[in-house]
Amino acid sequence: MDTIASLFSFITWPVSWVIVQFHKMYGAIFGPNTGWAWGLSIVSLVVLIRICLIPLFVKQIKSTRNMQALQPKMKAIQERYKSDKQRQSEEMMKLYKETGTNPLSSCLPILAQSPFFFALYHVLSAIANGETIGVINQSLLESARQAHIFGAPLAAKFTDSAAEAQALGASITDVRVVTAIMIILMSASQFFTQRQLMMKNVDLSVKTPYMQQQKMLMYIFPLIFAGMGINFPVGVLVYWLTTNVWTMGQQMYVINQNPTPGSKAQDAYLQRLLKSVTQHGEVRGRRRKNIVKVIVAKGSDRNDNERRFFTGLSKAGFAPQADGTVIKGDTLVAEAEGGAAARRQQPKRQTKAQRQASAAPQSAAKDTEDVSETAAEEATTSLEKKPQGPVKSEAKDEAQADKPQRPSRANSGGSRQGKSGQGQRKGQQRPKHPSSKK
Repeated sequence: MDTIASLFSFITWPVSWVIVQFHKMYGAIFGPNTGWAWGLSIVSLVVLIRICLIPLFVKQIKSTRNMQALQPKMKAIQERYKSDKQRQSEEMMKLYKETGTNPLSSCLPILAQSPFFFALYHVLSAIANGETIGVINQSLLESARQAHIFGAPLAAKFTDSAAEAQALGASITDVRVVTAIMIILMSASQFFTQRQLMMKNVDLSVKTPYMQQQKMLMYIFPLIFAGMGINFPVGVLVYWLTTNVWTMGQQMYVINQNPTPGSKAQDAYLQRLLKSVTQHGEVRGRRRKNIVKVIVAKGSDRNDNERRFFTGLSKAGFAPQADGTVIKGDTLVAEAEGGAAARRQQPKRQTKAQRQASAAPQSAAKDTEDVSETAAEEATTSLEKKPQGPVKSEAKDEAQADKPQRPSRANSGGSRQGKSGQGQRKGQQRPKHPSSKK
């Protein structure tokens, strides 16, 4: 560790200068030789560094989300070119270039603060060895060696011997108890930060190997830092615990305010937004309007959380617009408020006896109407046909007189009978041809 820290010795002067400036401020309040003055100086150093790294943190979030979205495509490329590693790498780089994704962006915050971390370790090691470093002169060195945090010296480590702890003015028990508690808190904060990311801010609809890797890291990273923590001075543990707490809080804010699409955090956020719109009748805040605008622009590509959000808006009587606002639809409001009255009334179910009882009067009335109509029609017909009766009869008689009579088949002996000798055909029969046999 000392060898690695010496590689970043070029940055020890700026780090020591920042610590000394904060020490002057807190020393005036708590005293220059107290652990509060030196401990808060280290905490302030962490806060200052993390504020400067916020742009990198934003890039890390975007890169992580892009990597999650690209996992299905990356898996398809690996399956397609599994026998050609060079072509596989080329296609991967092409995919990163087309989507503007940098796989190293997710590691930028850690890589950026690593020099400050090792520089601080180098400063505290020099203090433990009684050596001046950077802007820390002899007087500041003596002040730092006297500073204790809950009974543990600033430069003490868990692996120190009892003699080394006594040289710094402390007992080995106090040093190990304080360092053990800080290591546990450091590992727990690391685990909770990773778990919060995996459980709330991951698109659960996409199952990829990337998620399995993240779950493994969730358990491996705390163990790694716990193993490394026993070699860290108390001041470095303060630095690392502070940066973990900062990361956890920063990530919690991002998850609550700008969650990953398709995650549980997005569902919770949209439900809060739906409640706010229902209460106030509008979308409040430019950032919220931008989120609604993006969801509207997705069209049919919306995920389940976004569809539930739009369904909730419709039930509440609101229609989202392309500019991120909502309007209140009168039709939707009327349907929501008077839905029971507007629904179609279903007839009550009746028993068979009730249906027959209600059908009997209707049937009787219908039969009466039919009889009346029939009688009226017969009366009308008889009145119309009665004067024309004799005329038709005379015309019929004249037609029969003029028509030549045909001999019946019975007179010519050609009547047909059935097998039983009966069944003679009625009516006029055609005469047989003269050439036919009689």
